[in-house]
Amino acid sequence: MSSAENIKWINEQFKDTNELTTKTLEDDDKKAELFYIKPLIDVELLQKIVIKPYFEMQSETKFIRYLKALPQFQDSKSKEQLTVEVLNGNVLIFIQNKFYLLDLKFSFNDQANTASVETTIHGSQLALSDNIATNINLIRSDYHQPTLYVEYTTTGQVNNHKLAIIYDKDKVNENVLNIITEKLQQVDKQVITSTVQLSNYLNNKMFSLFPQMIVTERPDRIVYNLSGGKVILMVDGNPQALIAPVYFFDFMTSMEDNYHSFFISFFLKFLRYTGLFISLLLPGLYIGITSFAPEVFRTELALTIAGSRTGVPFSSFVEVLFMLFFMEMLLEASIRLPKTISATATTVGGLILGSAVTEASLASDIMIIIVSAVAISTFVIPINEMAFSIRVIRLIFILAATIFGLAGLTLGLYAFIMYLVSIDSFGEPYLKFNRKKKNKVEAGEKT
Repeated sequence: MSSAENIKWINEQFKDTNELTTKTLEDDDKKAELFYIKPLIDVELLQKIVIKPYFEMQSETKFIRYLKALPQFQDSKSKEQLTVEVLNGNVLIFIQNKFYLLDLKFSFNDQANTASVETTIHGSQLALSDNIATNINLIRSDYHQPTLYVEYTTTGQVNNHKLAIIYDKDKVNENVLNIITEKLQQVDKQVITSTVQLSNYLNNKMFSLFPQMIVTERPDRIVYNLSGGKVILMVDGNPQALIAPVYFFDFMTSMEDNYHSFFISFFLKFLRYTGLFISLLLPGLYIGITSFAPEVFRTELALTIAGSRTGVPFSSFVEVLFMLFFMEMLLEASIRLPKTISATATTVGGLILGSAVTEASLASDIMIIIVSAVAISTFVIPINEMAFSIRVIRLIFILAATIFGLAGLTLGLYAFIMYLVSIDSFGEPYLKFNRKKKNKVEAGEKT
């Protein structure tokens, strides 16, 4: 194609937008055309490294050599990809009947954030930012291995967000990597704007109750999992990453466990698993014992519970559902309200609701204690995705205890364990205990 036809072709690609800026550079026998979307690029950088040097160079050949030597220079793309690259913040330079790309994207979000979801007392407080280049810089700053490999692709047929696949070539499970790559190729959604959204599309099991990937904002968790041979997915414009494959026990681990001594870490994990079982089983146990088998309790405790339920017009099942429903409403309200008033509003709401319900004899005092214990136990789970799943599964245990009593609760627990055994995360068993072995590195020996 001639120069005029190439310029006409690029203008034709952007005929439906009014934001394309076209600038012609002419100096004696030199001529170049620039194409870019002005709001997306750093105009000062464009002036400094493109326009000014162009008029200082003696020939177009020297200018092209200069462009190829720049760190922002992009390898040649197909003509179909040029449009996407311009929309991603690249400057398209047409000179000597060829197209060249420079990445001059202007970023408003290239600063690392502070961890706000996965908070810890000890250790790093850094969190990922919205800029994928900054995030990879944070990871490479802590993971000094030449085997760290980063593959780039795009996701979303409309927005074409950049997606990074990060792994350690020596430690990654090739089977897991192949499964993730195949699933990424099968994702055909038009718009993907977040890593959580991508996670839902990669998990093609519509009715799966448990998360198949960990969503994290912490670079130190990413580094720790990279050293364990896992794969990291990052979407540009999102301050969270996905980790795969995952195991059930990964969701009960906090990064702070690595910063404490063995006994303290063991104690904290014991608290989490105890909270997990309390959150799952306590409401069902209350229903099963009070409605079907009060003889399980000591006589004094059974009489105390029966006395606290005096005047309550509902069965224990309705009582539990009533209180858990409003507890879930309070939790949802605490998320949606502005941060300045959420804590106060939910605390006051909980106190007023609890006292009013007991005074009106709509629920027993014991039920208030149980709901509070269940709420606290749910908050002990470090990863939110697992906490959400436990909140849903708890309802299944309540239903089983309501229909079949303690026997139903026991069978439900068995079914729960069998379900965990039957599922997998990208080919890896979900209940696999992934203990990281510490091998001694000797001279000439590869760990």
